[in-house]
Amino acid sequence: MEMMSLGNNGLRVSRVGFGAIPIQRLNDDDAIAIIRRCLALGVTFLDTANQYSTSEGRIGRALADWSGPVVLSTKTQSRTAEGVAEHLAQSLRMMRVGSIDLYQLHNVSTFADYEKVMAPGGAYDTIMKAVEDGQVKHVGITSHQIDVAKESVKSGRFETVMYPLNFIVHEPGEELLELTRQHGVGFIAMKPFAGGMIDNAALAIKYLLHYPDVVAIPGIERLQEIEDIVRIVEQRAELTDEEWAEIDRLRRETGDRFCRRCDYCQPCTAGIPISVVLQFPTMVRRMPLENVVTGWIADALEKATACTSCGVCEERCPYQLPIGEMLSENVDNYRRLKHEWQASQSH
Repeated sequence: MEMMSLGNNGLRVSRVGFGAIPIQRLNDDDAIAIIRRCLALGVTFLDTANQYSTSEGRIGRALADWSGPVVLSTKTQSRTAEGVAEHLAQSLRMMRVGSIDLYQLHNVSTFADYEKVMAPGGAYDTIMKAVEDGQVKHVGITSHQIDVAKESVKSGRFETVMYPLNFIVHEPGEELLELTRQHGVGFIAMKPFAGGMIDNAALAIKYLLHYPDVVAIPGIERLQEIEDIVRIVEQRAELTDEEWAEIDRLRRETGDRFCRRCDYCQPCTAGIPISVVLQFPTMVRRMPLENVVTGWIADALEKATACTSCGVCEERCPYQLPIGEMLSENVDNYRRLKHEWQASQSH
């Protein structure tokens, strides 16, 4: 696996990384098997977060008998000095290491949050103290809001920034990338598959590979996914004219009003699995009609009828989506399609 420099502070990572969000959905054995396969294939940049429940512990167990290279990246969503110290201690313990290669402030997507974590004696200063103590080697930040991300890069206080970049949502990320180059800050691309909107791995990965200083961290849930991604990386093939044309078509088809499945809207006060419901149009395009109007998908849409329009999810959404409106539209579409399917079954 090709290695690359992430910024200009000596941090070197595999050309593509591993995003640990999806392994929360697996059992321990399957999750550990995927992590170990990543390492064996040369994918040695492992990105997780304190917020990702079981993932830090599973990475720690996967590394128990690993003697090869690895770059561990994790995050804290705390905004206080005390919370950061607690999360850092937990991450070190769960991953069974004495230091973390890259420690990031997680989802700093408002200026209020940015000012809070950067305040004297606060979260950022606590991380810098951990750098002095040898518990952290490099410091980064993640954000879903372009102006906050740009401010963090210009501050000169972070070595990396993590921000969404894929061929569907690309203009803000490309603008941020130019800024990171000017300041020597490493760029980590989250959401390389646009939260599941892109199902063509070759297009998604090859698109990001044409940025030589960007490392993508696709979330991996199945062994075949990482096998396919590594094969694409190692082929080092440029996008063809036909593939660029397909990217243009998908951009026009998708637009920007879609769920990235970050789940920052959760928990829902009415118990609605919001990201599942918002993915309904994609499921309709890709699955047989019966599968989307029965079973677990139908159960999720039925739960969405309990929406109270409290607005909490919209306040939390880093992409400012009109979630209530989208839920309502998808429920209406589900009811129409279910009626059509039931009518077809009666003939």
